[in-house]
Amino acid sequence: MLGIIGGTSLLFAELPDLKKTEIATPYGTAELYLGDIALLLRHQHEMPPHQINFPACISALAIAGVDRAVAFGSVGSLNKSIRPGSIIIPDDYLSMAPVPTIHNHTQEHIMPAIDAGLSREISSCIPESEIGGTYVQTGGPRIETKAEVRALSEIGDLVGMTIASEATLCNELDIAFSAICMVDNYAHGIGEDELSYEQILNFARANTKKTEMILERIITRIG
Repeated sequence: MLGIIGGTSLLFAELPDLKKTEIATPYGTAELYLGDIALLLRHQHEMPPHQINFPACISALAIAGVDRAVAFGSVGSLNKSIRPGSIIIPDDYLSMAPVPTIHNHTQEHIMPAIDAGLSREISSCIPESEIGGTYVQTGGPRIETKAEVRALSEIGDLVGMTIASEATLCNELDIAFSAICMVDNYAHGIGEDELSYEQILNFARANTKKTEMILERIITRIG
């Protein structure tokens, strides 16, 4: 089953007709919307990024039978050549914040990865997208400082607060993972305008139709 993970970019989109279901996991309960696909809204109960129960959310996908997951993420660009409005499918990630794990009490090691085959499938559905680039996860909830953005731009291309956690847990649960990063803005200090959370929400609202179109393509062609 295909799983879709959505956040800010899906807040204002018209979603498919799915049944809201609570899934109990060893890490807590998570809400999914189930049908031919499984949809996880990561900010359920208006949870900010640093308080999301990622182990419960991703475990719920696994319990529901998800074996492929595509995460939508609203991101900031760390590179002036990656303009707002771009759609990037990253091929690697790193995290500047602690990444959750379901292997707290074992010596289990996994090889972290974004699934190249799934990324190619997604890209074929979104010809305007580009594959490649490194996603950098920060802890949130605050926006990164200009000094932090300058440093992060040396090691990555996109910045957000969720996808490294989701990718890691999907890897641990044998769920193939890829991500669609909607570049809503330049990261703090790269563009000329001062950045605020309200601006980020406004960018997400403006991208609603594009997000709906991409979601429909993904569900129709690879769901």
